[in-house]
Amino acid sequence: MKKVHIIGLGLLGGSFALGLRKSKPEISITGFDIDVQNQKDALTLGIIDKVHEKADADTDLVILATPANTLAEILVQTLDGVGPETLVVDFGSTKEALCKAVANHPKRAQFLAGHPIAGTEYSGPKAAFDSLLDRKVFIICEMEKTDIHLKAKAYDALEALNMKIRFMDPEEHDRQLAFVSHLSHISSFMLGKTVLDKMEDDRNIFDMAGSGFASTVRLAKSSPAMWAPIVLENKGNVLEALGKYIDCLQGFKQKIESEDFDGLYQEMQEINQIRDVLDLGGKS
Repeated sequence: MKKVHIIGLGLLGGSFALGLRKSKPEISITGFDIDVQNQKDALTLGIIDKVHEKADADTDLVILATPANTLAEILVQTLDGVGPETLVVDFGSTKEALCKAVANHPKRAQFLAGHPIAGTEYSGPKAAFDSLLDRKVFIICEMEKTDIHLKAKAYDALEALNMKIRFMDPEEHDRQLAFVSHLSHISSFMLGKTVLDKMEDDRNIFDMAGSGFASTVRLAKSSPAMWAPIVLENKGNVLEALGKYIDCLQGFKQKIESEDFDGLYQEMQEINQIRDVLDLGGKS
């Protein structure tokens, strides 16, 4: 691998470039972002060597790391223009609609549907760092539809970044991510809104906020430009997850209203098993 091109020079695209550059300093990395300031920052920070709107004909790997609602159009345009030895990989948080958008594309075999399970609440190239993807999971969907020889380029890059590969169907990916990622962000945003609304009555409420509030509301600092499209692209699964979450909240509220101490205690104790689940997941 000699040449990589990145479209979308934010947290994920930038961190991928920095991590790959650290492991393979000989690789030439070009990139493009619709935000001119992001282009300038990416150059200054050494994320890319040059700004190119399109990948060179002999580019090995093109990474698409733009908002979810832009990926389908960019993916089609990119596939239309790449040479036969170029692999295009997306980093989108939703997969079903994107895979369907290129299902019949003549260069479908040159596309790998991917999703790195990594991120922070910050965005833009200045938020990128070289270890963001280290030891993180990279989900691949419809692996069998990608050319076996081109896939090796992606595996080479993922190995250099020390990532763990998992395989999923696009539908399964979107359904599970709605619960463990998209719902988490919505919950954090709405907790932030609830307290901000309360602040209109009590300007000093944040003086009472401790580490518990800070950790729970952390995701509310995430980029709306990234998360609004994700929620709408995965609308059906997100609404299902929200419905189940609201049912749980209503049940908890009813226990409080009826002063059901035993019920509250028992439910919290049962939910405590999440510690074991998360500990086990962290060791896998």
